[in-house]
Amino acid sequence: MKNNTYAQIFVIYLRYLLGFSFIFASIVKIQGLPFTTNDGINSPINSAWHYFETMYQSGIYWRFIGVGQFIAGALLLTQRYAKLGLLLFIPIIANIFVITISYEFRGTPIITGLILLSSMFLLYWDWNVFRVLVNKNIKLDYRKRLENDTLWQITGLIFLILTPIPKFFNTATAALIIFGLMLLIGLISLVIGFKKRKLY
Repeated sequence: MKNNTYAQIFVIYLRYLLGFSFIFASIVKIQGLPFTTNDGINSPINSAWHYFETMYQSGIYWRFIGVGQFIAGALLLTQRYAKLGLLLFIPIIANIFVITISYEFRGTPIITGLILLSSMFLLYWDWNVFRVLVNKNIKLDYRKRLENDTLWQITGLIFLILTPIPKFFNTATAALIIFGLMLLIGLISLVIGFKKRKLY
């Protein structure tokens, strides 16, 4: 399966998607802003809104979470350091998933559960490297992978630069323009990547 071009492209873009989601969610935390528009001060103590308000009011901890998400997401986007990013990503998303099932979040546990499953798939994908963590020998794979191509690393770097921009402009128009640009860049990279696939 790892020799399949489509599977490799899927993994590359899955990393982009997961990395983007974390970076986008991290910016407001790094800025020290609340994650939701709801003020949770007067909400019941066992409600999700009160929980978010407590984390937001913590200040340093709130920003620390944001920085952790940003680093994990950025590493996933690079492709070169995606495995390290995944190791940081999994405990954070597992924590978020448990939070969403612990409070009344309606459909949010489905989304966070799918993200967690996606990260587990990426863990399986790179298991030949991660197996050393459970005292198993690494199975070296000398075959060329698409993810090692500079094209995907440059694309990830462009996504890393573009992703936070809509948060700073805070307008729907800016967000649509940036996301449209990212979609176009992603499609162009996909076309170029498929044209180059015979090299692998």
